[in-house]
Amino acid sequence: MRAARPVTAGLGLACLLAGGMPASATTSSPSPSATVSTAVSTAESARRHLVWGPCSPGQKELRAAGARCTKVTVPLDYADPGGPTIEIAVSRIAATAAHGQRRGILLSNPGGPGGTGLANTLHLRSASKDAADRYDLIGFDPRFLGESTPVACAPAEPAPAPGPTTTRREDFDRSVRDARETARRCREHGDNARLLPQATSRNVARDMDAIRAALGEPVLSYYGVSYGADLGAVYTQMFPRRADRIVLDSSTDPAATQYQLFQRAGRPLEEALDAWAGWAARHDGTYRLGGTPARVRARVQELLDGAERRPVVVSGVRLDASLLRLVLRQLIQHEEYDPALASTVRDLVDAAAGLPVEPGPELAAMLELLTSPELADSMVGGTIFMCGDSGWPAGGWPKDPETYWRNMERSRVTQPVFGPFANGMTAPCAFWTSTSREPATVIGNDVPVLMLQARRDNNVPYEGALALHRRLTGSRLVTADIRAHGVFGRGLDGLTPVPCADRTVVGYLRDGTLPAADLTCPRTGEVW
Repeated sequence: MRAARPVTAGLGLACLLAGGMPASATTSSPSPSATVSTAVSTAESARRHLVWGPCSPGQKELRAAGARCTKVTVPLDYADPGGPTIEIAVSRIAATAAHGQRRGILLSNPGGPGGTGLANTLHLRSASKDAADRYDLIGFDPRFLGESTPVACAPAEPAPAPGPTTTRREDFDRSVRDARETARRCREHGDNARLLPQATSRNVARDMDAIRAALGEPVLSYYGVSYGADLGAVYTQMFPRRADRIVLDSSTDPAATQYQLFQRAGRPLEEALDAWAGWAARHDGTYRLGGTPARVRARVQELLDGAERRPVVVSGVRLDASLLRLVLRQLIQHEEYDPALASTVRDLVDAAAGLPVEPGPELAAMLELLTSPELADSMVGGTIFMCGDSGWPAGGWPKDPETYWRNMERSRVTQPVFGPFANGMTAPCAFWTSTSREPATVIGNDVPVLMLQARRDNNVPYEGALALHRRLTGSRLVTADIRAHGVFGRGLDGLTPVPCADRTVVGYLRDGTLPAADLTCPRTGEVW
């Protein structure tokens, strides 16, 4: 997930995952040669029928930027290239460099899984400055998402309104019922039994290569963040000779299962909360949360403990402890969000005490999104890929709900705030049956890759990037010594930029030169 703004970016997916390499991209795989030829022949055929035109009315920024859009036809199942097909929505902002300086095409993916990427080229163009003009910037909505051939789950039936009080166990049992019902609604809806097993990262990588071939390009360059970084790693394994300049921003351990990746976020989340508590204590005169880090921590714990008995109601929205943990989880990602988190906790503490609260802008936006269709849509997109790429034991999702319950309760000893979140059943993958039967992808070759990672990333921890870096022997790693998720182009999102990382990415995309060795970017000063 690229979390560019405190609330609106990635909220629907934050309750599903901490970001991670799909389990079907972590173990063994046959040679991709048959896949390559299938993608090439399909896409070369599609090239003859590409019709470029204005992007859809909903893509106002793309239209204003002069982008053109089309659909690329690809096989639903690459093992059956003559069978049913689907369409992938593609956008293009043409290169503007002088004649002879055009490099090729630069694709991108904003993360998720479940994030749509048709307009992601706009951010990349602004962040890349003089490098971007050398490429046709290609955005695309991954299969089954956005303007590509869609997949939807049946609408949920109205659920009985929960009462004013609850318990930990009641909240957990409700999450299990919701997860089981979501899996059923998706499995039994329409043609999903045939479609959902094809929602895999390997197929998205094949679609990327089909886009490349349809555009008549011998290679493609790529920038991906979070899940998008993991997707880029998959592409370099399946199509190593087609990979040109590849940038992977904020990636994960390719040997870990999805559930392990989720669990591993617990410790860095608690460490991030410690750092924030120190900041809030220094600003106690403003937020009144406590004059010491321990007191701030205790105030947060009291809020959660209380919500596990009586959920907090703000502006008519009922926030149980699991939703409060989600709110905290969203705002703890970046150092720059510390004031927003402090203001939000202050509002929640007051609401829990029965005081009248006028929510601040961050909490108000969060409450609006929690009750919006956007949340449900983003959850479906993330679910179909996270669960379809996984399968017990390879995907690591326990089938027995009691495993989650035991892990949640045990985690409270060392991770009292975020342990129940990181170990809980927050997605229907335990009940998912529409999974791919395809063997997974070996991660490990010497394709040149530029990697970026924040040392205190609590979404996809730093150790995971080190693990991927060791397997990608041709890679160079740029470390930013900050608490953040996503390193490149932060200034465009109103966050403190990392100038040396930005320069390295732009230089690599422009000149193709990787750093001679791994490097750590110095801090440019304290954020606050």
